[in-house]
Amino acid sequence: MSITEAPRPPLPPFDEQAAIAKVRMAEDAWNTRDPARVAMAYSPDSTWRNRAEFLQGRNEIAAFLQRKWARELDYRLIKELWAFRENRIAVRFCYEWHDDAGGWFRAYGNENWAFDEGGFMRRRIASINDLPIREDQRLFRWPLGRRPDDHPGLSELGL
Repeated sequence: MSITEAPRPPLPPFDEQAAIAKVRMAEDAWNTRDPARVAMAYSPDSTWRNRAEFLQGRNEIAAFLQRKWARELDYRLIKELWAFRENRIAVRFCYEWHDDAGGWFRAYGNENWAFDEGGFMRRRIASINDLPIREDQRLFRWPLGRRPDDHPGLSELGL
């Protein structure tokens, strides 16, 4: 954590409620599709593996997210806590998006997160698979932005 940066609670070690809150905060941030905002949740030297791409630091993360959301249109994401321990959280997630040709996809994945003492994510490892879907198979239909509190999560949707 940088000396000039305020901590990002909840802070490790995580209990179940703190881990659930951290997961929802990440989901909410990613659903803004704002690369600069999302990148600030990561430590300045954060390392990522996203599919087969390896990134280091906030600038690379923000550039990656800019490219991602320029290609993955109308992106909507749901994350769910899988497990937690001390400064680590594992999540499963799904997101839906379409390409510029109008083809829809649902991406399924898992992430492993490790946090520094200030609550910044210092490591993210993501494994993701895309499944083409028809528009009428979409499940994530809320207006762009934060998923409404009353919208079902992954378990409720049977994903």
